[in-house]
Amino acid sequence: MTATFETSRAALAEVVAIPVTPFAEDGTIDRDAHRALLRRLIDAGVRTLTPNGNTGEFYALTPEERRTVTESTVEEAAGRAAVLVGVGHDVPTAVASARHARALGAPMVMVHQPVHPYVSQRGWVAYHRAVAASVPELGVVPYIRDPALAGARLAELADACPNVIGVKYAVPDAARFASFARDAGLDRFVWVAGLAEPYAPSYFSAGATGFTSGLVNVAPALSLDMIGALRRGDHPAAMKVWERIRRFEELRAADASANNVAVVKEALASLGLCRRDVRPPSAPLPESERSEVAALVAGWAR
Repeated sequence: MTATFETSRAALAEVVAIPVTPFAEDGTIDRDAHRALLRRLIDAGVRTLTPNGNTGEFYALTPEERRTVTESTVEEAAGRAAVLVGVGHDVPTAVASARHARALGAPMVMVHQPVHPYVSQRGWVAYHRAVAASVPELGVVPYIRDPALAGARLAELADACPNVIGVKYAVPDAARFASFARDAGLDRFVWVAGLAEPYAPSYFSAGATGFTSGLVNVAPALSLDMIGALRRGDHPAAMKVWERIRRFEELRAADASANNVAVVKEALASLGLCRRDVRPPSAPLPESERSEVAALVAGWAR
């Protein structure tokens, strides 16, 4: 394994932040607010950023906007944080996005779960193999949301593409994760708990060493406190953080996660950091829930 992959593997065993994409009043990306939010994360000690993740409204951005988000993130990271660029859609689009990330100097790409009504396991391997083979110099991280996918398929992919170095596993089943990781090769990959802080303690007990986070946009200290506790093996301390963020994450998960991004942006709006606007098919948080989000955020500051 190359030194570059070692550095990338270390960056995955962190709080993997999924920054929001703030919008201006005219609906375009608010580039100044975006850069300010990125700097806020980096200054707080966050060391891994994922532009074009789901909390960044990946599927609501145009190709040009996804490139803009990637470029801004790489520029702001500037060696202070690793960048894991989200790519996806059809194979040519995903490959083009991966190559754009490479051209900018990003060390890794995260491949979104294919959005298609007919995903076969062999087709899943072929999809990821095409992307990984197009950028052999980059670390590749599949984003797995399919509970039917077998761990052996991931092992097959990595046999063909040794730059597949980590996994963002986002199936809400800790027992399934434990089995999948061992079937694929527990020590072969860096396992990232892809359902963020609510699942991090249980997934760490089964072998994860990093977790993704949307909450970190709002309260980076809480996310960093949790990973610190998990690294120390201090489960009670990790669960104290879990208890503090529980209601916030319940609001995000309600109604099949319909308000997942809206809650985060509402929290940021309450801090005066960006507008609350999200793009369809998401919608801004209902007025009735805004005050609760603001109260939660204010409570974390005490």
